[in-house]
Amino acid sequence: MTLRRGEKTTISIQEHMAIDVCPGPIKPIKQISDYFPRFPRGIPTAVSRTDSLQAGGSQASVSPSDPPRDDEEDVDQLFGAYGPSPTRQRQPPPQPQPQPQPGGSGGSGGGKPEEDIDGEGYESDDCTALGTLDFSLLYDQENNALHCTISKAKGLKPMDHNGLADPYVKLHLLPGASKANKLRTKTLRNTLNPTWNETLTYYGITDEDMIRKTLRISVCDEDKFRHNEFIGETRIPLKKLKPNQTKTFSICLEKQLPVDKTEDKSLEERGRILISLKYSSQKQGLLVGIVRCAHLAAMDANGYSDPYVKIYLKPDVDKKSKHKTAVKKKTLNPEFNEEFCYEIKHGDLAKKTLEITVWDYDIGKSNDFIGGVVLGINAKGERLKHWFDCLKNKDKKIERWHTLTNELPGAVLSD
Repeated sequence: MTLRRGEKTTISIQEHMAIDVCPGPIKPIKQISDYFPRFPRGIPTAVSRTDSLQAGGSQASVSPSDPPRDDEEDVDQLFGAYGPSPTRQRQPPPQPQPQPQPGGSGGSGGGKPEEDIDGEGYESDDCTALGTLDFSLLYDQENNALHCTISKAKGLKPMDHNGLADPYVKLHLLPGASKANKLRTKTLRNTLNPTWNETLTYYGITDEDMIRKTLRISVCDEDKFRHNEFIGETRIPLKKLKPNQTKTFSICLEKQLPVDKTEDKSLEERGRILISLKYSSQKQGLLVGIVRCAHLAAMDANGYSDPYVKIYLKPDVDKKSKHKTAVKKKTLNPEFNEEFCYEIKHGDLAKKTLEITVWDYDIGKSNDFIGGVVLGINAKGERLKHWFDCLKNKDKKIERWHTLTNELPGAVLSD
């Protein structure tokens, strides 16, 4: 090869990076992949470096007269040095290796793994990557309560530098206010296989909720110095549960799913309230009991509210029907257990409306309206039924849960 004056010898980057430094004349290897073989996906990693170099040497001895080969042919031949080619893997090997049998199961143990595997949970690698969660759910129809028992988790994804995690479980009813109906377990430190055995209860759950709501169960890692980290979640439509029957689950955790935020905000749920009504013949009046609230919307920056309840019996000509409960500090599930009496004839109740509102108490500024409900002959559904049952059954206390909404027709939304 002749060079003109001033020209320098050029060498390709492949040749430059793949120089054989063995003793003797310098010979460029045909391709760098022959010296550093690229294994197809799925090849065992337990291939020694000496075998790799031997395979590379055999590829490097290709004669110049051979036609050029593309990368896929090189990889296929290189793969053949360690096992059958990808096209031949579809055929069963002549001597398949026997699968290890579980100890003590005998010859009938071969079919057991298929029975134990949950078909829905093993569609992806999330089970091995994120872990599994064991829990049980019970809908107590008589007391309008949903009991969620979080048992344990297995094989959680490591989240900390020590290869462990500080896991806890968080519950969330969908759809609903983001902070109003969240419950959580205690945090267990430095473990990937936590055992909680902790029962969390939602109060005020109605049959309607069991049809249209979904329970979201999330496993998270608590971090003292940063934001808590999400590990995995699962979602259970409550319509899968039967009243008063405990159902046990063992489910693979999934990656975080988007939350549907296309709800009608005009009638957004702001929590639940448990109210008791009784017309007392002895006192000649209506007894209204404010028992408790559940899943109230958070109105303060700390994620809580300072709730109290106001009630009116309207029309209120003399402006004397207003009653208020005590304020419960920093809670979304307050218990009041207070009762108020309105002296009124039984026959006049058919013309009255009971207005109940829940407020967040603030110091130095106006209080925030959380939600309200109206009972009376002009109400609908459970609100009308509750009022009607009270009028029909004298001297009988009737308790019902009602949904608070952020709109109250005819109410003055100021305190």
